[in-house]
Amino acid sequence: MKNVIIACALSLLASNSAADWAERYQPLSASYLIYSGEPGERAAPTRSDRKLTISVRGDAAREIFDAIAPDVKGVACTAEDGERLRRKGEIWCSYRPSDGYKCFMGFDLRTGKPHAGASC
Repeated sequence: MKNVIIACALSLLASNSAADWAERYQPLSASYLIYSGEPGERAAPTRSDRKLTISVRGDAAREIFDAIAPDVKGVACTAEDGERLRRKGEIWCSYRPSDGYKCFMGFDLRTGKPHAGASC
């Protein structure tokens, strides 16, 4: 009986959160860069090599960061205490106490395929 009550409560919570969700686009603080080469060795875009990196900051970056948990272990981009890094596929996010949340995603503009938008 106890398991049935717990299952019903979880089902109710899940249905309420789905019912509360409204398909709304949220504001975004972002910037972009079109370049050639690799994220760590960027150069001016060329006819045959054009990549797009989108950098997201603020609340949207924090939401993305939270969604792609857990933290990457054993990798650091800076020596700053409290730095945290997360990655899923070609999405990279960081949190630094001095700089806040920042996420990068990229695309190869010649193929349309995802591309790493950042590196340390």
